[in-house]
Amino acid sequence: MSAVNGDDIGEVVLTHGQRRGIRLIGLAGVIGGILLIVVAILAWIGVSNQLRAENITIPDDSPYFAGKTVDGPIDAFIQAGVINAHALEASGGKTYAELDQDDPVRDTVMNASFLRASLFTSVVSFGVALFAAGVGVIFVLFGWALRMLVPSPARTSARATAPPAAA
Repeated sequence: MSAVNGDDIGEVVLTHGQRRGIRLIGLAGVIGGILLIVVAILAWIGVSNQLRAENITIPDDSPYFAGKTVDGPIDAFIQAGVINAHALEASGGKTYAELDQDDPVRDTVMNASFLRASLFTSVVSFGVALFAAGVGVIFVLFGWALRMLVPSPARTSARATAPPAAA
């Protein structure tokens, strides 16, 4: 049970079990946060390696990063835009849905749409990895804060038995 002691600041006194529970929750937050950060880094590296393995190079007519190998979220987004521009140019400005079923360009525009969807999936994957890493950092900070706010039972007992400091 918690009890409020008579100090002006209204200090809450925690039992040994409550103190241990709060510190355990803090530790779980720190460990969970570290795991989220590690998994996010591994996901980022995995998606980046897969993109790099495809050997996609941003073409020279791109307004940005021409000649760069696609291996990150910005590159993938830019390459998807270039593919869209090329598909619209090939189809006279029409999307896949706007082309007649027997139009020979329809297959090209469809493939371009599939490629763009794959690139956008990688962009989303990078975003999810970044989000997971951010949540991991927050978990670590909250867990660490809980552990700092509630001293360990061993530190509390040592402090209670220590002689008072000389003034």
